[in-house]
Amino acid sequence: MSDVRRRHIGTAERRARLALRHRLAPTARATDPEEVAASLVALHGTDPATVFLAVAARLADPAKAVPETERALYEDRALVRMHGMRHTVFVFPTELTAVVHASTGLTVAARERASLLKDMAKAGAPDAAWLAEVETATLAALARRGQATAAELAADEPRLREQFVYAAGKSYEGVHTVSSRLLRVLGVEGKVVRGRPLGSWTSSQFRWAPAPEHPELDAARAQADLLDRWLRVCGPATEADLKWWTGWRVTEVRRALSAVGAREVTLDEGTGYVADGDADPVRAPEEPWAALLPALDPTAMAWQRRDWYLAPELRGDLFDRSGNVGPTVWWNGRVVGGWAQRADGEIVWRVTEEGARREAEAAVAAEAGRLRGWLGATRVTPRFRTPLERELTA
Repeated sequence: MSDVRRRHIGTAERRARLALRHRLAPTARATDPEEVAASLVALHGTDPATVFLAVAARLADPAKAVPETERALYEDRALVRMHGMRHTVFVFPTELTAVVHASTGLTVAARERASLLKDMAKAGAPDAAWLAEVETATLAALARRGQATAAELAADEPRLREQFVYAAGKSYEGVHTVSSRLLRVLGVEGKVVRGRPLGSWTSSQFRWAPAPEHPELDAARAQADLLDRWLRVCGPATEADLKWWTGWRVTEVRRALSAVGAREVTLDEGTGYVADGDADPVRAPEEPWAALLPALDPTAMAWQRRDWYLAPELRGDLFDRSGNVGPTVWWNGRVVGGWAQRADGEIVWRVTEEGARREAEAAVAAEAGRLRGWLGATRVTPRFRTPLERELTA
């Protein structure tokens, strides 16, 4: 992994890699959602609209984003929405489900199940044997239905409606329903996934579906596989970036880096890593480019250390208090502002850097028109709203 002839990869080259590998430069755009998802490894799925907006920003024909992504998710099942890194919901290529489950899901799943059983015991709710019976019946009902809401599953298995008090006597005391907690546990355990929403593609109300069958992989090998895939998309990256994105312990990150033969390079902020065979220089796209990326976009959220593409003074405007990024305007590999959609459908944007504003105005305006053109009558409000997005829509 270490190399005394370490190459330096500067900010300009990192931005060039981002432009091409994240399908943001016009010459690098993809033809379908499967190609986008494979290129990025994972699409953030916490906000359902993000998946479709992120795909559209990277397609040669953005009008295909909604019908083709719905096809891939719900008909062909080439893509699947499931829990992954950092206990976050993502959309992955279906062939990656086994890798994601073994590399990031098992530890979280054990913790979630233990937490559920502990909370139920404290509340005097039925024991683990009772919960196991409910789980078996729930999975059988879901298999019969194919897809179902929690309410539909509770009609088949009434014990899912049982409630118990959570954190009794605390300021955050609440009442939990067995269905909400159990289905969440089954999700992180890789037994169920999120299916077709009840409403349109922007809806956060969804059905559950059985998870695609997949082999049980060795956790260390799966971690090496996931890290290698991610480095080929987002490398170079620091150890801190890798630890943050995966949610692993630093010892797991280092073990995976060694297993894949990752190469050390130098970055402006210190030591970074690229995948084996990926240290050669990458040239920037010949033409300058602009992009309007949605809230929680996988590019904006890919690295923990972001100064090379995001000026620190912009963070207060573009992130909420929990660290969720809002809609961003990009110019040649860096974030230069934000955008929003008003109630009348107009796409409004602001570039805060004066030099970039002069250079990028026409290109950003064209991207705003491209976005407005395929959105049509659809209105999109980010799930996590940020200061600039609120200001632009006021």
